[in-house]
Order: sequence, then structure tokens, then C-alpha cells
Amino acid sequence: MFGKLFGKPKEQTSTLATLDKLNETLEMLEKKEKVLLKKVSAEVEKAKEFTRAKNKRAAIQCLKRKRLYEQQVEQLGNFQLRIHDQMIMLEGAKATTETVDALRTGAAAMKAMQKATNIDDVDKTMDEINEQTENMKQIQEALATPIGAAADFDEDELEAELEELEGAELEEQLLQPATTAPAAPVHVPAGRVPARPAPQKNTAEEDELAALQAEMAM
Repeated sequence: MFGKLFGKPKEQTSTLATLDKLNETLEMLEKKEKVLLKKVSAEVEKAKEFTRAKNKRAAIQCLKRKRLYEQQVEQLGNFQLRIHDQMIMLEGAKATTETVDALRTGAAAMKAMQKATNIDDVDKTMDEINEQTENMKQIQEALATPIGAAADFDEDELEAELEELEGAELEEQLLQPATTAPAAPVHVPAGRVPARPAPQKNTAEEDELAALQAEMAM
């Protein structure tokens, strides 16, 4: 594909070959011009020698040949100008052709891309992107919501549960054993040691109460 787009067409190859040929011709004409100019200089020197030798006829012949060489030089100069004009025109046409080919290639590439990209497909793609964006937004909002923030609690049920907790707390306080205040110290006269009171045995009810309190404390 790239070879077709950027390859050199036959017209460009032909133009390059023509320019090369014109350059070769121009170089050939310049060489001939240099040779003729040397001949012109040589005829001038011969004419001077014949003039010094009083050979007027030979000097005039030299000047005639010099004029013929100068005419040829002028003709070669005109040829060179024509070739220069032709080269300038070809180079301009080549640049114009390359510009048009580049524009044509760009237009073809643009047309191919537009053909591959349908406006309906673009609209469908944009709708899918918008839908996915909206779904992701909803997911993010759901994840950002604190757990239980949207729950609806019954105030009456909460009040009843609180009363149960308060009743249980009051019952637990009533089951706690009453703390007895420390007995006041008894003044014992010196030399006498008070007898220790004999430990009292707990009744069956007191033992059962103590066991129940231990279980509730666990």
C-alpha cells in the first residue's frame, strides 16, 4: 500500500530523465563555447601578427573567421538560454506534479479513513462510553455510601429494647450482695485480747444465691 502511495510514477521518472538529458546537453554546449572562444582569441592574435607583417589580406581573413566563431558562440549562448528555460519549466512542472500527487494521496487516505469510520458507529460508541461512565459513577457512589446509612429503624422497637436493657440492669443491681459498713473498733482494755467470734455457717439459701450471682457474673 505504501509503495502505491509513495512510489515514483512513470511521469516523474520521465521528467527526471529529461532533466538529466538537458543537463548533459548544457554541459556539451558550454564546452563547445569555450573551444570557440579560444579560436576567437587565436584568430585575433593571428590578425595582429599579419598586421605587423603588413599582410593585410591574411589579417582580414583572420578577422572574418573570428566573426564566424563569434556568431557560433552567440548561437550556442542562445541554445543554452533555451535549455535553461526548459529546465526551469520542467522543474516547476515537476514540483507542481509532486504537490498535486501529495494532495491526491492525502485526499485518498482521508477518504479511506472516512469510509472506515461510519458516523453511526461513532454515535454508538459514544453512547456505550456514556452508559459505561454512568454505570461506573453509580458503582462508585454505592461503594462510597456508609454501611447501614440507608437503613430505616423503628423508633418504638428501639425504645422497647432500651427499656429491657434498663430493667435487666436494675435486676442485676438488686441481685448484688449488700455491702456491710465496717464495724467500729472496740476499745479493749490493756492486757485483754478480745475473743474472735466463731464463723457463722451459710444457710442453703445463701449458698444458692451466691452460686446464682457467680453464674450471672460469667
